[in-house]
Amino acid sequence: MTYRPVNSISRQKLLDATRQFGTPLWLYDADIIRRQIAGLRQFDVIRYAQKACSNTHILKLMRDEGVAIDAVSLGELERALAADFKPEQIVFTADLIDGPTLAAVIELGIAVNAGSLDMLERVGRAAPGHNVWLRANPGFGQGHSNKTNTGGEHSKHGLWLSDLPAALEIVRRTGLKLVGLHMHIGSGVDYAHLSRVCGAMVDAAKMLDHDIRAVSAGGGLSIPYEETDPEIDANHYFSMWDAARREIEAHLGHAVTLEIEPGRYLVGQAGVMVSEIHAVKQTPSHLFALVDAGFNDLMRPAFYGCHHDISLIRSDGSSAPVDEMVEIAVAGPLCEAGDVFTVDAHGTIRGHTLPRPRVGDLLLFHDVGAYGAAMSSNYNSRPLSPEILTDGGELKLIRRRQTMSDLLALELHTV
Repeated sequence: MTYRPVNSISRQKLLDATRQFGTPLWLYDADIIRRQIAGLRQFDVIRYAQKACSNTHILKLMRDEGVAIDAVSLGELERALAADFKPEQIVFTADLIDGPTLAAVIELGIAVNAGSLDMLERVGRAAPGHNVWLRANPGFGQGHSNKTNTGGEHSKHGLWLSDLPAALEIVRRTGLKLVGLHMHIGSGVDYAHLSRVCGAMVDAAKMLDHDIRAVSAGGGLSIPYEETDPEIDANHYFSMWDAARREIEAHLGHAVTLEIEPGRYLVGQAGVMVSEIHAVKQTPSHLFALVDAGFNDLMRPAFYGCHHDISLIRSDGSSAPVDEMVEIAVAGPLCEAGDVFTVDAHGTIRGHTLPRPRVGDLLLFHDVGAYGAAMSSNYNSRPLSPEILTDGGELKLIRRRQTMSDLLALELHTV
């Protein structure tokens, strides 16, 4: 496709960003993040799953909007604190907890969302009276890939409902304070499936035989990566969870806080990755546009077979004539056959309709705000790309481009 607008990010603003910061780069629109937050205000607590995009400036934007935070590692705990979240605004979610992380959550008084009996036991022995959640696995899951399905028998995540009595025994024996139940099974827009999740949460709350003060609907709210993908109806999503919450309240006899834990939903559509075409190559089967970004930058297509819309801007900023549209494959610079962005779920190259590419043109990868920069790596000794936030019409550098000196410094003067 030709240039696809990104909300408040104009074509000129994109060109300005590349001239100032080079390519590849990540560019986020603060207005889109605020819009997505506003769509979930009916929930009592919006808790951002920061693994989607954990830049501290993005976290501060969340904090300023009244959003709480979820962390899944010690590093994410430290990021949340660096973004000025208070310990009581943070929940640590995992299926295991190591020594340094355990020490940190105890010292700071951060609530723990436990996904295994061993984890719960370890917290209880070390810190009687600590606030905990129980992450339940209802026995089924959902996701566009088995790698993103976080429920069911093939998932490592959560306590099976049959384990809840044992979990409750640990809670009571060690004096832990049970805050609530959490249930996250994967991503997608399937309200029949969501109904099963809500029902499973009600069943879990009733079988628990213990008071709770909150339930978390988890995350999994998807975004449309392709034109045919459905959009979440946030009001309907809330109404289904609210009905489940009310049934739990009736069982317990008091009000229950309803949380939601979105990641991609808040930031996915806010981000684009901008790259430059450095070579155009015709093979017997494909016309390749080779760009300066690889799967070390954007991993999702190679890892999951995920689709991202791609649009083109001529190097001089002009529009490409529509009669120049061709089928092309877009690939990166890495020494891997799999370093291709235009693939299907099986990793097979598929064409992408774009204006005929020229060296120097810019390609924009859309909807990459979630699991884009956050999953980047230094594979092939490639430094991490810069991140820029647009807010109020200004370009703000929120992570500078990494240098080889940064990387080599980690290896110097070692024994």
